[in-house]
Amino acid sequence: MIVVAGATGNVGREVVRLLVEAGQPVRALTRDPAKATVPAGATAVAGDLTDPATLRPALGGATALFLLSGYSPDVFTEASRAGVRRVVLMSGGSVETGDRSNAVARYMMETEDALRASGLGWTMVRPRMFMTNALQWVPQVSSGVVRAPWPDVPSAVIDPADIAAVAAEALVSADHEGREYPVTGPEALRPGERVRILAEALGREIRYEAQPDDEARTEMLTQMPEQYVDAFFSFYSDGRLDEATVFPTVLEVTGRPPRTFAEWTRANAGRFH
Repeated sequence: MIVVAGATGNVGREVVRLLVEAGQPVRALTRDPAKATVPAGATAVAGDLTDPATLRPALGGATALFLLSGYSPDVFTEASRAGVRRVVLMSGGSVETGDRSNAVARYMMETEDALRASGLGWTMVRPRMFMTNALQWVPQVSSGVVRAPWPDVPSAVIDPADIAAVAAEALVSADHEGREYPVTGPEALRPGERVRILAEALGREIRYEAQPDDEARTEMLTQMPEQYVDAFFSFYSDGRLDEATVFPTVLEVTGRPPRTFAEWTRANAGRFH
């Protein structure tokens, strides 16, 4: 039995789908199973990661757990008590900066540290920027102009389904235990390049405009705490995070290459209307 936390998120839902397709028994962890839509063959189970004691029924009899960073180390205690042997943690590339003064890097590093100390088998999956971040542009697409910050910062953006494919392989095989996997797409693209590719997929003219840092900061402060805004400006304005390096992880782990951004945009064009 494999338990998937974040089972309705971009990556978690794909992990559930892939495991079901592979014939694995899966429990999809969610706060409200009655409202969760999960693939046939998976069971939605209740649990709140912010209250680890609520996870006991979901973890009972499970052998592996897919987890997101940022939760109490008590989650690992509950997993160990339940007999879980293996945890696949979705962390992030910011761990590799080693910068604990950065709020985003710190919570990911602390979760990885706690997992290593737990005695459980572990695999760290560290994706770079998600292709689905482009969906933030939906309100702007109809205007024909997309404004976004950091015009000169390339990122090897990754399809969440490819992150899930790596995680699913690690959940079912001990071969990946003790590994730290940087997960990227096949090419590093700047925001303007991603907008151009999106425009081609939609068959319309869309122009990219660089958003000034001060304007971007003000907008981001309406969406997240200041410490996380500072973290992203450290990554991209100060150049503390390398997301441009392309890694062969998806191909090596799954046997197939990662999806390109052009392929993702064509497959998801309907979400931009």
